[in-house]
Amino acid sequence: MSLAKKTLRDIDPAGKKVFVRVDFNVPLKDGVVGDDTRIRAALPTLQDLLSRGAAVIAASHLGRPKGQVVESLRMAPVAARLQELLGDAVPVKTVTAVRGEAVREAAAALQPGELLVLENLRFEAGETENDPELAEELADLAELFVQDAFGTCHRAHASTAGVPERCKPAVAGLLLEKEIQAFDQAMGNPKQPLVAVIGGAKVSDKILVLETLLEKVDCLLIGGGMAYTFLKAQGHEIGSSLCEEDRLDTAREVLAEAVARSVELMLPTDHVVADRFAEDAATQTVNGDIPEGWMGLDIGPETQAAYAARLADAGTVIWNGPMGVFELEPFSHGTSCVAQALAQSDAMSVVGGGDSVAAIKKNGVEAKIGHISTGGGAFLELLEGKELPGIAQLDYIDSK
Repeated sequence: MSLAKKTLRDIDPAGKKVFVRVDFNVPLKDGVVGDDTRIRAALPTLQDLLSRGAAVIAASHLGRPKGQVVESLRMAPVAARLQELLGDAVPVKTVTAVRGEAVREAAAALQPGELLVLENLRFEAGETENDPELAEELADLAELFVQDAFGTCHRAHASTAGVPERCKPAVAGLLLEKEIQAFDQAMGNPKQPLVAVIGGAKVSDKILVLETLLEKVDCLLIGGGMAYTFLKAQGHEIGSSLCEEDRLDTAREVLAEAVARSVELMLPTDHVVADRFAEDAATQTVNGDIPEGWMGLDIGPETQAAYAARLADAGTVIWNGPMGVFELEPFSHGTSCVAQALAQSDAMSVVGGGDSVAAIKKNGVEAKIGHISTGGGAFLELLEGKELPGIAQLDYIDSK
C-alpha cells in the first residue's frame, strides 16, 4: 500500500502541458458551487504546477450525466469558482467539449501559467467505458499526466486509467500523495494499538474490509445497521432491526476469525431503539436484546462510553461508517460520540466515508483529525487491500 509512485517532485513541468485529473464533483445550486471543498483540495497541486511554468489542463467529472450533455452539469460554474480561488494572476480558460478540434486548439494555445478546464468528462460515454480512442485524444493534449482525484482512482475510466497509460510521465499529485501516505502510516506501519471503527448498514458492503482489517488490527468496533446481523448471529433478539439473514453465516465466520486472531471485536451492548424509522418516532434505550416491534437505530450511551474509552487508548484509528442513522437527529449521537472521541485521542486517525466525514465536520473537529479522506469508494477499496486502477497506471519510482 506504500506510494512507490513518482510524484510532482519527480518531474520538471516548465514549459510543458500537464493533464491533471482532478475531482471537481461538487454540488451545484442555481448554477453556483454550493461546497468548494474539493476544488480547494486540488489547489496545492494546481498552484505548484502553474508556479513552475506549466500549462495546466484540468479535467473532472460532475454528477452522473451518463454520456449525455446535461446543461445543469456543465463545468462553467466550477471554472468560475476556481478562477476566484486562484485569483486574476492565473487565467482560467474553459472549453465546452471534452474532445474534438475546439479542445485540441484550446490546449495547443494554452501558455505557461494558464489553466484550461475541460467540459464534464462524463458527457462522453467513453469516459466510464475507458474507451481507448477517448483516452488517446485526451492523452495527446499533454506531455505529462498528474493524478490528483483520489475519489475516482478506484474507477478504470478513460481519464483515470486510460490517459496515464498513454501519457508519460504519469505521477501522483499532492492530494493523492497525502491520501496514500496516510494509509501507509495507518495500515503499513501503524502506531499500536491499531483500532478500526466500522459502521454502515450492511455486512455485505463491508465484508472484504472486515476480512482485511482482521489481519491487521488489535481491536474492531462495529456499529450501524450491520451490528444487528452480528448480534443475531450470536443469538441475540434484535426486534425489527435491520438484518441480512443471508449473511448470518458470514458474520459468524468473522466473529470466529476475530477469536482465532486474538482481535478484540466489540459490538453494541445497548441501543437507542425506535418504533419506526422516523425523526419523530417513539424512542427508548435498551440494554441487551431488543423487544419485538422496536428497531435499533443507534448505539446506546453505554456502548458510546465503551467505544470512546477504547479509542482513547488507541495508537492509530481507522474509521469508516456511521454508528447509527446519522441523518436523523435522535440517532446521530453515537456517530458524534466517535467523532468527539477521535478528536480527544492522541491517536493518528484516518477517516473516510460520507457520514463519517460529515460527523467530523458537524462536530467541528476537522483540525484534530490526522487525515480526512476525500474518497468514499476509493477509501473502502484501499481498506480492502486492492490496488486502484487510477494509481496502478502511475510511474513507479524506480521506473526508467
